[in-house]
Amino acid sequence: MRRITLLRHAKSDWNSPTRSDFDRPLNDRGQRDAPRMGQQLLKRGLHPQLVLSSPAVRAITTARIVAAQLGCSASAIQTVDALYLASPKQILQVLNKHAAKQTDVLLVGHNPGLTDLANLICDARIDNLPTCGAFSVELHAGDWSTIGNGAGKLAWFDYPKGIATPDEVRQSGSD
Repeated sequence: MRRITLLRHAKSDWNSPTRSDFDRPLNDRGQRDAPRMGQQLLKRGLHPQLVLSSPAVRAITTARIVAAQLGCSASAIQTVDALYLASPKQILQVLNKHAAKQTDVLLVGHNPGLTDLANLICDARIDNLPTCGAFSVELHAGDWSTIGNGAGKLAWFDYPKGIATPDEVRQSGSD
């Protein structure tokens, strides 16, 4: 059994027009939401062996805050350049390359790639993974290379404004 938890970065600051997208920090709401979501993920029993993060400031900041709440060491966090604005295919390649031996991984990144990946690998569908939202999928797979096409089962879906309602998560085939 493997578990991948997809976590979108917390809310970022758009107030500096000269700052690049990559360098945007978390805004006040993001700074509040990230530790709260870390606490919620801990309540869910999340204890990842590895935290993979986009190197964008908003993503790695979220990863560090959440990992601290989960009791992960700094050495458990890896930034991977390929996760910045990655497609589902690129994210799966990163998993195969960087998490081959791990069975429980927290991956921090960006939309639309995370939402698209959630819909690709899971038996449930979401319209959007909100900022600081977490979507956890359990997979019966020997390795990460075999996941895809609805192979996983939704474990849970949380986000700062609350646990997802049934209308926000639809089982495959109910579209």
